Amino acid sequence: MSNAVVVGGGPNGLAAAITLARGGLDVTVLEAADTVGGGLRSFEAIVPGLVHDHCAAIHPMAVGSPFLATLDTEKLGLRWLSAELDCAHPLDDGSAGVLHRGVDATAAGMGADGGVWRALFGRPVRKFDVLGPMVMDSLIKVPRHPLELGRFGMPTLLPASVLARFFRTPQARALWGGVAAHTFRPLNQPLTSAIGLGIMSAGHRFGWQVAEGGSGRIADAMEKALLELGGKIETGVRVSSIADLPPADVTMFDLDPGAVATICGDRLPDRVSRQLRRFRHGPGAFKVDFAVREGIPWTNPDARRSGTVHLGGDFAEVAATERAIQDGRMPHRPFVLVGQQYLADPGRSVGDIHPVWSYAHVPNGYRGDATEAIIGQIERFAPGFRERIVGYEVCSTTDMPGYNSNYIGGDINTGSKDAIQLMFGPRLTVHPYDLGVPGLYLCSAATPPGPGGHGMCGFHAAERALRKLSV
Repeated sequence: MSNAVVVGGGPNGLAAAITLARGGLDVTVLEAADTVGGGLRSFEAIVPGLVHDHCAAIHPMAVGSPFLATLDTEKLGLRWLSAELDCAHPLDDGSAGVLHRGVDATAAGMGADGGVWRALFGRPVRKFDVLGPMVMDSLIKVPRHPLELGRFGMPTLLPASVLARFFRTPQARALWGGVAAHTFRPLNQPLTSAIGLGIMSAGHRFGWQVAEGGSGRIADAMEKALLELGGKIETGVRVSSIADLPPADVTMFDLDPGAVATICGDRLPDRVSRQLRRFRHGPGAFKVDFAVREGIPWTNPDARRSGTVHLGGDFAEVAATERAIQDGRMPHRPFVLVGQQYLADPGRSVGDIHPVWSYAHVPNGYRGDATEAIIGQIERFAPGFRERIVGYEVCSTTDMPGYNSNYIGGDINTGSKDAIQLMFGPRLTVHPYDLGVPGLYLCSAATPPGPGGHGMCGFHAAERALRKLSV
C-alpha cells in the first residue's frame, strides 16, 4: 500500500488526507497545534460557555463546497444554520445595503438598483451547481462548460470600483464594496471583483451559514471522516525539516509557501525554492472577540437581524481604507467585519450575553492596537455599544502566526490575492500544486481556489497526486 504524509491539519490538509485515503493510501496528518482545524477552530472565552470562532466564521463557500458535499456531514455531526438576513452594510444616515438569501428578495430592497443586481446574479445563481465546481477549481484549467464560465467570468476581471459604477444608490454600492473588500486588495485593481462575485453567488445559492456549535465542528467532521477511512492524526508535531518526516510516496504541505521552502531546503529545485520564498503576503487582520450584553444596539434594524455586518461607510470610504492598508498605512476608520453568529446559533450565547466576532483590515504586521478603532467603528453605527461590552479578547497581527503559522503578519488569506497569485498561486505553472519534485505537493490556501473552509485546495492537490501515482 502506498502511503502519504500531510503536514498541516487545516481544512485543506484534512481534505487532502481524506481524498488520499479514499484513493487507497495509508495517510498520516501531522499538525503542530494541539488540535486540527487551522482557521476552522472554536473556543470558549471571556465568559464560561461563550463560544467564539478563532478565524473563519461565516461559510457561503464551504456550504457549497464540492468536496464537503461528498461527506455525510449530518452523520458526522455538522449542521448548518442561517440568520434571518445574511449581511448588512449600514451607512451614516441610518440606512443600509441588505443582502437577503435570495436574489429577488435582495433586488426588491434595492430600489433603482434591483435590475442591476438581478442582471449580475440571477443567472450565476441559477447555474451555480454547474459554475461552482469550475469557480472552485484552478482558473487556468480547461473548464467543462467554458461558455458558462466565460459568461460568469467576464465581470470578475473588472476592478470592483468599475462594477460599482453600475449601481446608482449608495446602499447597493456600499454592500458590493464591503463584500469585494474580502480580497484585502485596492478595489481599483483588476480581478478584485472575482472574490466578491464568487461569495455573493455562492451566498445567494446556499446562504451565509454558520456551523452549529462553532466553525470547529467543520474540522471535527472532517477529522471523523478521515479516521473512519483509517487515517491517522498526530497533533503537537512541528515539522522544521524534511528530515523530520518519514519516507512517503506522497507528501502534502498545508503550509505557507515560504515555510515549505525552508522545510524542504535543497530538496527543491532552485527555481521552485526562489518562487516560494518570493510569495507575496497581503494586509493583515486585527481580531477582537467581544462578550456583549443584549447584543449590539445597531441604529439600522436590519443590522440587528444580519449574521454578518460590514462597517466601512460608503463605497469611496471602503476603497480608500483598502488602498491605505495596501500602502502600509493604518486608517483612522478601518474596514471592520462583525460576525453575529449567535443569531443563527443561540447555543453559543450564555443567557443575555452574546459572542461577537470582529476584525479590522490593517497593514501586514501592524504592531499597533486596533481595538479602539474597532470599537469606534461599531459605536459609529451602534451608539451605546461600548456600555454593553462585558469583556473582550484580542488577537493582533503579531499574535496570528502563533495561532496559525500560515497567517504571516496577520494575512488570513495566506497570500496576497492579486491577479497573478489568485490565478496561479505562488508559482507561474499550469500545475500549481506541484513542487517540482515527484511526490511533493503544496495544498494550502496559497494555491487555487484560495482561502475558505471549503477544502478545495487540498482536494485538487490530492487528486493531482493520485493521478501522478497511477501513471
